[in-house]
Amino acid sequence: MSDFPVYIHACGSHSALGKEIADIHQTLQGTKAPSMRVEDGWLNDGKSTVVGKAEGELPTVPSRLAAFDTRNNQLVLSALQQIEDQIQQAKEKYGADRIAVVVGTSTSGISDGEVALSAKLNTSEFSDGYHYHKQELGNPAEFIAEYLELTGPTYAISTACSSSGRVFLSAKRLLKSGFVDAVIVGGTDTLCKLTLNGFNSLEALSNEHCLPFSPNRKGINIGEASAYMLLSAEQKDSDDPIALLGAGDSSDAHHISAPHPEGKGAIEAMEKALKDAGLNASEIGYINAHGTATPLNDAMESKAAYAVFGSQTPISSTKPLTGHTLGAAGIIEASICWHILKFNLPLPTQINDGEKDAELAEINLVQNDTLEKKAIISNSFAFGGNNISLIFGYHS
Repeated sequence: MSDFPVYIHACGSHSALGKEIADIHQTLQGTKAPSMRVEDGWLNDGKSTVVGKAEGELPTVPSRLAAFDTRNNQLVLSALQQIEDQIQQAKEKYGADRIAVVVGTSTSGISDGEVALSAKLNTSEFSDGYHYHKQELGNPAEFIAEYLELTGPTYAISTACSSSGRVFLSAKRLLKSGFVDAVIVGGTDTLCKLTLNGFNSLEALSNEHCLPFSPNRKGINIGEASAYMLLSAEQKDSDDPIALLGAGDSSDAHHISAPHPEGKGAIEAMEKALKDAGLNASEIGYINAHGTATPLNDAMESKAAYAVFGSQTPISSTKPLTGHTLGAAGIIEASICWHILKFNLPLPTQINDGEKDAELAEINLVQNDTLEKKAIISNSFAFGGNNISLIFGYHS
């Protein structure tokens, strides 16, 4: 078992799964439909597409922080406020300078930038209150530090779809070094035309609900999400056993957008995570797959999962429930793992059209399974071969 577990003291999230714990659990268990919507107006070619929406009213950014007022930061607040009490307790215990903020994002406030640019083209003036700082990648991290009045290390990570997975590796290093006593980790990306049209131009976007690991898969659905956790190396009490047990990363740099066909980097990341956690592959009870439903990713990941875990470990992709939330994918899937462990939930069934691609490596897609082991691995495999695997589990 890991000789340096990083304990998860609180978790808040908002995505197409919902915001309230009851809604999230019902969606994960299939008794409530996720907020996956077929919508027009996103794509320049006029076609409709499926998007994952964070439904409901979002909090208002305080007037003292008007310079940070974007929809992205409103979604940040929606998840962050769920754990604000625990953060304030940590602040009182450790001090404002001993808490770090590490955030993953790939688009930041670009949706507000799109609105401002449209206004500029139509009226020759940007929208009121617009400033390019709002769409800088470091903006969400700075906003959190300002909102909570923290003075510890504050920065953003942007490595495409592994961004908010890699925040855990950074947090572990910060805590292990003794540089800080607690870290707020998370990520937020909101829907914007830039990414939707970008993926559409790559012919990676599906205009139907995504079908991971099905022979009929056509590509990804884009979603928006926000999730934040409070981490420390100190276990609060015996009722607080859930921890990041291990993390492994790699950068195979095979191609700017296509994964290594044999899963070289994915295998390396998973094996490094197991080594970091001090676990054998047989001790992992569930694989939360990156599972984008693109032909190349699913083929690669099934090979990699089979190479490391064989054909028996339950595996599923939860992206049909959230959409691919880009820079927030790692953290929203980490939050799903936390919910499974914290509330002893059934494993998320693999949602697709009921078919399994016979050409994929032999993997055990979740149907009606429960967690039989004490640890879960969650994968995020990004453009450029930027990979991260995280192991969450019980540590006593």
